[in-house]
Order: sequence, then C-alpha cells, then structure tokens
Amino acid sequence: MRGATLALMIIVNMSISEAKSYGPLLHATWHGLTLTDLVFPSFLFVMGAAMSLTLPRYEAQGRGPMLRKLARRTLLIFALGVLLYWFPFVQPGPGGGWVAKPLAELRVLGVLQRIALCYALAALLLHVVGEVGTALVALLLLLLNWWVLANLGDYTLAGNAALALDRWALGDAHLYHGEGIAFDPEGLLGTLPATVNVLAGYAAAAFLQRRGRDLQAVRLLLWAGAVCVVLGLAWDTVLPINKKLWTSSYVLVGVGVDFAVLALLVAVIDLAGKRAWTGFFAVFGKNTLFLYLLAELAMSVLWTVPVQGRPAFEWIHATWFEPWAGAKPGSLLFALVFMLGCWWVGRAMDRRGLYVKL
Repeated sequence: MRGATLALMIIVNMSISEAKSYGPLLHATWHGLTLTDLVFPSFLFVMGAAMSLTLPRYEAQGRGPMLRKLARRTLLIFALGVLLYWFPFVQPGPGGGWVAKPLAELRVLGVLQRIALCYALAALLLHVVGEVGTALVALLLLLLNWWVLANLGDYTLAGNAALALDRWALGDAHLYHGEGIAFDPEGLLGTLPATVNVLAGYAAAAFLQRRGRDLQAVRLLLWAGAVCVVLGLAWDTVLPINKKLWTSSYVLVGVGVDFAVLALLVAVIDLAGKRAWTGFFAVFGKNTLFLYLLAELAMSVLWTVPVQGRPAFEWIHATWFEPWAGAKPGSLLFALVFMLGCWWVGRAMDRRGLYVKL
C-alpha cells in the first residue's frame, strides 16, 4: 500500500497544467475532492500503519532512547523537506545567469515537514496516553479544527484561520505562493487533523495484528470505512471537504477510503493469495523516502533548466509526447514514464540490497 501510494504520488506530482492534465490527477481548486487529494492522507495513513510495528520496538529501548530516535527522525525529515523546496538553490537572475535563492523567501513548511510533525505528534500521543486515550484526542483534534476554522475566520482562501496562524508564525515570505496569494496548504493548523490520518493507520494495522487477517476483519474494516465516509460527507454540509485546509470532514473521508483499500488488499493478498502483482509496488515501498526525494529533485531540475526558451519539463512533453499522443494523454504518458524511471532505480537498489532509512 505504501509503494502504490508513492507511485500515484509521483504521477500526480507530474502535472504540467490544468489544461494539459486529466481532472482526477489535479487537486480540487478549493472545496471538493479528487483522486489526487486522497494521495497525501493515504501516505500518512500508511506511515501510521508502519508505526504500529516500529513504535513498540522503540518503547522497549526505554523512554530516553525512544525520544532521541523520534527527535532525530523528525528533525531529519523536516530538514530534508526544507532543503527540497530550496533546491536547486539558484534561480534565473534579472540580468541573465543564475543567482542564489534568498533565504528570506525560503518556504518553511511542506509535504515532508508535515509528515515529520505528524509523525512526532502521533508517536508522542500513542506513547503518553495509549491507544484508547489517543482515540479520544483524535476526536478532540477534529472538533478543535472545526471550531477554529468556523469561529476565527471563514472557509475562503483569503479569510481562513489557518492562513492567519501561518502569517503570524512565519510571515508571508515563508509561505507557499502557488495559490495566487501567500497560503500554505501544509500549514500549521492543518497538521493537527492530519495527525488523525496517521493515528487511523496505526489503529487499523494494530487491529489486524490483534484480530488476524480473516474475512471478518475485512468486513469490519469495510464497515468502518463506510461509516467514516458517510460521516465525512454528512459533515461536509457544514464543514466543506477541503484538502488545502485539511478539514475534519476531509480527514474522515480519507480515512474511510484507506480503511476500505486496506481491507481489499488483505482480501486479495492474504486471503485469496494473489501476490504476483505486488512486487512492482513493493519496490517503491522498500525505499519510499529515497525514491520520493529522487522524483522531487528530478522534477525541480526539469522545471528549472531551460531548453529552447521553456522549462525542460514542458519541452519534453511538447517534443516527445504531445505531438503523437495529444496534450492530456501525453501528459499522463510522460508521468508514467517518469514514474517507471524512478521504479527502475528502486528495483536496482532492491536487487543490491540498498535501502535508505532514517
């Protein structure tokens, strides 16, 4: 599941533009939900599932070593995220050539940064208050997010409380500017409900470990998924499903979908024994962080280096894919070829036993 999520993440991140990409491979403009909007919460869900295996081992080492390990991993992942957005550290200068990207405009938050913060918060909650206590905290986080968004702003791009908090804490210059204004879709407020996605993954995996992988477990996960989706859609009537605000209704729908996906994977792989197709995705799942960084760095280079007056990314699409496949099919094929290139690197590493872990 982790490998499949990363493969889809690479594909959707290869979007050239709204006009040249299929709708499901684009984020919803503001309110609403697309296939792409389900990728990031699924990644958090799978991270939580993996924590159900690793956190007990950390706790067995004692609180001090465990906290040091959590702090180290959190800081490393956060730092990698900051460096990723700063890369390639230069930009075209006003008079030609290249100049260094100013630190005064460095984006502080982002995808890896949110992963790091959610990882740390989820691990600390599970360690301190346990699984039952964490379930209550998760509910409180969803309700708190709703209250803050509803009472300290509105649900618009320019007037939401999440933006106000990020402006106060970080300033406009250190936020994402791709929405037309300074606004970070991986901001501080949304990190709280996003942690619930991690906790849900932990709960699902822990349930399977205790209950066993049988047909009844599959049914229970499917029912739990259906309940979460229905509740999320009902909540959407007063709290819009919004990935960029990471609203609580969005969390419930994402968790519901992930419960269902996990249940289907258990049914297909564990119960039906259909494993032949899993090797492809396992390659991504074994070197997830490295392959994600590889894909993001390669895309940054392609968007930065000019070829015949346009970014190399656009030039490759316009020269090698669009003429014979069309704009949108060509964009999808380009993304698939790029994803397969990352997979080939991962496969070579897997064959040599090379695994990058923090």
